[in-house]
Amino acid sequence: MAQNTATSQKALDKLTEALDSGTLAGVRRMLNDLPPGDVAHLLESSPPKFRHVLWQLVDVEQEGEIINELGEELRAHFFSEMDASEVALIMEGLEDDDVADMLQQLPDRVTFEVLNAMDHQDRARLERVMLYPDDTAGGLMNTDSITIRAPLTLDVVLRYLRRHHEIPPMTDNLIVVSRTDKYIGLLPLNTLLVSDPSRSVREMMVTDLKPIPVDMPDSEVARLFERNDWVSAPVVDDEGRLLGRITIDDVVDVIREDADHSVMSMVGLGEDADTFAPVMRAAPRRAIWLGINLITAFVASGVINLFQGTIEKVVALAVLMPIVASMGGIAGTQTLTVLVRGIAMGQVGSNNQGWLLSRELAVGALNGALWATVVALAASFWFDDWTLGFIIAAAMVINLVTAALAGAALPLLMTRANIDPALAGGVVLTTVTDVVGFVSFLGLATLFYA
Repeated sequence: MAQNTATSQKALDKLTEALDSGTLAGVRRMLNDLPPGDVAHLLESSPPKFRHVLWQLVDVEQEGEIINELGEELRAHFFSEMDASEVALIMEGLEDDDVADMLQQLPDRVTFEVLNAMDHQDRARLERVMLYPDDTAGGLMNTDSITIRAPLTLDVVLRYLRRHHEIPPMTDNLIVVSRTDKYIGLLPLNTLLVSDPSRSVREMMVTDLKPIPVDMPDSEVARLFERNDWVSAPVVDDEGRLLGRITIDDVVDVIREDADHSVMSMVGLGEDADTFAPVMRAAPRRAIWLGINLITAFVASGVINLFQGTIEKVVALAVLMPIVASMGGIAGTQTLTVLVRGIAMGQVGSNNQGWLLSRELAVGALNGALWATVVALAASFWFDDWTLGFIIAAAMVINLVTAALAGAALPLLMTRANIDPALAGGVVLTTVTDVVGFVSFLGLATLFYA
């Protein structure tokens, strides 16, 4: 794997050098020799002025696979420059779930024209996938599964498979269904290949693997694949009829998108934000989040202003204030990150929330006591004032315990309210730790120095 990655990176480096030198004939040849994923990576890693040039050099038969590998934002950018016939041509040969995801990005008018350009069979199959939201098992599934019947012998199944020019990618099992297409079980390919051909499918099939309901959230599907090491899994409707299957490549995309969402949402950006987006597209998105943070900063500043008289009397307070707020912010962020990750992985439930809350409070108290002692000694010797050392120590313990409580409770409360904790948790937590830190520190100082 590491060797393949290194080889791919060398090819990309050579292609970039050729592009910089202006030898477009060499660029075209090298570009179309690369796997679609590498071409997509190169497009996403290039400034806007190079992207248009690179896309014009891509062979038409490669465009579909390449655009399928792009992030949503860049994919939408390329689609915006195409008409419906071009979009329909690009989507030929792609899996149903991938086409459905792309069509959901397009305006309704373009989607209608693309569907009309397809033949009846492809359109009917695609419309069945598009009935389901893209964040459910139905939105992830494709319809290219191979089904067999239980009474057949393995010899008949083998002869049936040989009639296919090829089998669908990532086929590790054949799906056993009844005459009414209800799911019965799976026949692993390795079992088919090594077993006595005279045995029946009914004798050799696996029946203990439950199919995936069509309305299951994609995050739960990803957890099932991870937990069971699946390569593919069947999808059924409410009555148990087979609708399609989900393969590991689509699950990997879900896992990556969820990880990107958790990271990018904490700063108010979408998981598919284009790294090389133009200035006028990137600036407004960041401006919104900066404005939200500015409001919270004014709240913290208003709290400090309440104690202006105390700060004027004891200038050392202004020097030490950032320490209390910063330590609380870090401690709260640690707790928030642990809880958000646990919720995303499905590990946090009503049966263990109390234990986690108690654990985080204990951790906050222990770390608060440890670092409060260190800061108290440093501040006392620095300003030759043991009262000041006691004040900052007490304020730090209060803020770290509050940060632990807020960092643990906020994700749980937001999840119950159907609010994404990765998106809003950081802003609320920062406000809480800043306000509590300043109030405790400056409030105690006002009390002792009054």
